[in-house]
Amino acid sequence: MRKLLTRELDRKTIEQFRKTEKAPFTIVLDNVRSQSNVGSIFRTADAFLTEAIYLCGITSRPPHREIQKTALGATESVAWKYFSETSAALYELKEKDYKIIAVEQVEGSIELQNLQVDADRKYALVFGNEVNGVDQEILNICDLCVEIPQFGTKHSFNISISVGIVLWELNKKRLPG
Repeated sequence: MRKLLTRELDRKTIEQFRKTEKAPFTIVLDNVRSQSNVGSIFRTADAFLTEAIYLCGITSRPPHREIQKTALGATESVAWKYFSETSAALYELKEKDYKIIAVEQVEGSIELQNLQVDADRKYALVFGNEVNGVDQEILNICDLCVEIPQFGTKHSFNISISVGIVLWELNKKRLPG
């Protein structure tokens, strides 16, 4: 086996990325503190051809040096929008007929692997603050909550890891084969 060279990876240009059909997922970041996490989420969103990222509340927005360090240019390819209130972002998405799904540990949550994905539907995936999670006011607006099963002593993942896990699982469910 041989490691592939960068030129062999068939990477899209930013212009090609913008013209490519996107996965029907918009990420909503509810008051995320860490700029490194925001940058990592941009990078993951680019890798999964995610439609957009909505940055809400105290969540930093590009251009910012700390975001750029981990985003590696993905802030130029992935569409994003800022809202001072997460609720305003969710109401906008609801008006566009998105199903709003919070990723949070709550009563009645659905385990991620059991979530059914409708190929004809668009989804907004809400991820919360690194310490407090998704705010209860925001949970009240959501259509449902999913939880990533965990088996160790630390019943939480870093938010950027959670975004990667959720996007991987949802893309697996919507893509053939």
